Amino acid sequence: MNRKILFVGLVMMIMMTGAAMGQNDCYNPTMRAAKAAYDKGNYQRAEQLYREASECYDCTAQQKAQAKRKAEEIRKKKKENEAHRKPEATVQNKKSDDITLNVNGVEFKMVWVEGGTFSPGCNPDDLTECDLNEAAFDSMTLSSYYIGETEVTQALWKAVMGNNPSNWRGDNLPVETVSWNDVCEFIEKLNQLTERTFRLPTETEWEYAARGGGKSKDYKYSGSNSIEVVAWYGDNSGGKTHIVKGKKANELGLFDMTGNVLEWCLDIGDYDSSSMQNASCQTSTGSMKEFRGGSWYDKAWYCRVYYRDNCILTYSDYNLGFRLVLVP
Repeated sequence: MNRKILFVGLVMMIMMTGAAMGQNDCYNPTMRAAKAAYDKGNYQRAEQLYREASECYDCTAQQKAQAKRKAEEIRKKKKENEAHRKPEATVQNKKSDDITLNVNGVEFKMVWVEGGTFSPGCNPDDLTECDLNEAAFDSMTLSSYYIGETEVTQALWKAVMGNNPSNWRGDNLPVETVSWNDVCEFIEKLNQLTERTFRLPTETEWEYAARGGGKSKDYKYSGSNSIEVVAWYGDNSGGKTHIVKGKKANELGLFDMTGNVLEWCLDIGDYDSSSMQNASCQTSTGSMKEFRGGSWYDKAWYCRVYYRDNCILTYSDYNLGFRLVLVP
């Protein structure tokens, strides 16, 4: 009898130890990652991780409560910071002129795009070379916004992030080899530094700007029907990226929206611009995201303004970068 009791007790101890180990496997690494994100100033990511820890299915009630409390503390801190934003930043964003900003000594220009109505997708005159996912959509109406004059450069990336993930190095080259997740981390830090609201362009915003907005001449590429004039692409790039603004700008004064590097978008196939105007990386859903514009690697067919492709959030490559949108 004593042996049986001893055996049962031993089994219970093993089960309790296993449960505790499961809790540690689930809880402790998440909490450590949350603290690391917080220490780096990535408060959005820290809050997300703390909330994940607070919902750990095999954690104790005390552990869940601790993680939830941490998440709430960060949420309150973010709300307080938002309340103390400089009011003049919002006023300046209302101007319909292009603006030049400076971050840690690096200047970059945001071009004003007057809102309007257009039909995204393949031009009916070009149906013989259109892909299935490029079919024309019903007309869409966009609100006004600012968009980057160029892709984000390596100089700006370094000024915000303190590192450079690019394969080809040069301050005035576009940053590349960045995943969608990497870009979201960059934007969060940029918003903290500038006290403004930057984000990725939606697909609709990207295509509207690439086509020239209200000044559009319905070119096949961004700014011309001749790709050589406006783009570094597979036939003229020499197998590498090039300094931004090296080719002709489009109707809005935007450079490299065709070629040089592909550009991440905020969404994938969501042409409802009204629901996306105030979206962000944190509110955007789905495991795949669109990129547009073609690159130094691509043939001309992949560089048309309505060409679309997508990949997972963690994907990065030597020909993939991004461009910013600033919310007025």
